[in-house]
Amino acid sequence: MPSFDTVCEANLVEVKNAVEQANKEISTRFDFKGTDARVEQKERELTAFADSDFQLSQVRDVLTNKMTKRNVDVRFLDEGKIEKIGGDKVKQVIKVKNGIESDDAKKIVRIIKDSKMKVQASIQGDAVRITGAKRDDLQAAMALLRKDVKDIPLEFNNFRD
Repeated sequence: MPSFDTVCEANLVEVKNAVEQANKEISTRFDFKGTDARVEQKERELTAFADSDFQLSQVRDVLTNKMTKRNVDVRFLDEGKIEKIGGDKVKQVIKVKNGIESDDAKKIVRIIKDSKMKVQASIQGDAVRITGAKRDDLQAAMALLRKDVKDIPLEFNNFRD
């Protein structure tokens, strides 16, 4: 029975490269001279540091530009609250999403069931497995999900024939 998995996973190697490029650009930009602006990465958590709220927004802009150039969807980034740290410095924690949350998985299963296609969708942990009798049905399901699910960066992998 042909099947594939619908997942939401960022390429962490590209995320790391984007963070390194952003830090390199921040260190050479004139408007960041003499400041403590930078982005740090720990596994799936990025932390942006700056001297003011405006500079923090500039750091985020540089980071998202680098992510876009490295083909990492910025919908993976979940920005937290801006926190004040020692003195007048600020930081913001940005989480990199991994896996499909249960509400979104239920939404995907509902879209597949409502489409009346000859495929079945089942939730497998943080992925949604879609099985069908024909490969064409699975490709139609992929096209449907790409069209209907705009708020989650979906990827399709583990295609079995």
